[in-house]
Amino acid sequence: MSVNRPLVIGHRGAPGYLPEHSRASYDLALAAGVDAVEPDVVFTADRIAVVRHENEIGSTTDVADHPEFASRRATKVVDGAPLTGWFTEDFTWDELATLRCRERLPHLRPGSAAGDRGQPILRLRELLDLVAAAPAAAGVVLEVKHATYFGSIGYDVARLLADELRSAGWDVGARPLVIESFEQRILQELRGRGIRARYVYLLEAEGSAWDLRAADGDDAPTYADQLTPEGLDVLAGEVDGISLDKRIVLEHPSVVADAHRRGLEVYVWTCRPENAFLDPLFRGPGDDAAFGDWEGEWRRIAETGVDGVFVDHPDLGVAFFAHPGRSGDAR
Repeated sequence: MSVNRPLVIGHRGAPGYLPEHSRASYDLALAAGVDAVEPDVVFTADRIAVVRHENEIGSTTDVADHPEFASRRATKVVDGAPLTGWFTEDFTWDELATLRCRERLPHLRPGSAAGDRGQPILRLRELLDLVAAAPAAAGVVLEVKHATYFGSIGYDVARLLADELRSAGWDVGARPLVIESFEQRILQELRGRGIRARYVYLLEAEGSAWDLRAADGDDAPTYADQLTPEGLDVLAGEVDGISLDKRIVLEHPSVVADAHRRGLEVYVWTCRPENAFLDPLFRGPGDDAAFGDWEGEWRRIAETGVDGVFVDHPDLGVAFFAHPGRSGDAR
């Protein structure tokens, strides 16, 4: 079977090997030859865009080891769910700069955890400059996190990001830029501010988008509703592409062709080799950290014709998806 090569995107850098969102993780992904890297973006108390998986940073930094910040631990409701920890919006950038990155899944990735406390947190501007200086013409897939939540506490997320992208020279189309979010409203607001990018809407296998739930309550459409033919018709008029939990693509592969017929690009997240993350059909012997039949799962995804894949192990992703239709081991 002939299979097109999808874009390979270093998901938070190369977190299969080094703590996510650290400079070393991004350096490793770029050196592996990815087409783009994916930073998640949240904000500090002084309105600085920083690169973190979530605004809660207890699991991804050493903040708990800093007694001077013990009183900052709090419980908040973020996207409708109570969450206890330390939150970026309660720290200035200068304070966050004293913290160091930590592996989020040490039980699965002890090799990465060995790099704990070695790398500081990155500002978005630092990441943009890092990619712009890379020898290969890699792009950025920027994920906006918790836009509705940050808006509810007084942040103009669209303005802050538009100003940052313009200041860094990333609004002129010189390098590939994709802006994605689980919330459509922030995508529309950024497009309205004239930022030249591809706008991609993230959809989970279950539930519904928080911005829609915040506005419409129980009447909000579910992600499943948005992936029906009628839902895709609506999305085709609002975004350039969709990015899907791989479970959706594995269980309903026809959604890729349905989206393509409407002119939508389709990305998939996240391709990981460990048993813990593989569909049961592709899990192998050993514990959750052992690699299963990741080639089989990734080949099944590639055969649907997706346009891009997010990977935690960029070397495996670049090697495999260069020839996704072949048989045999890509390692």
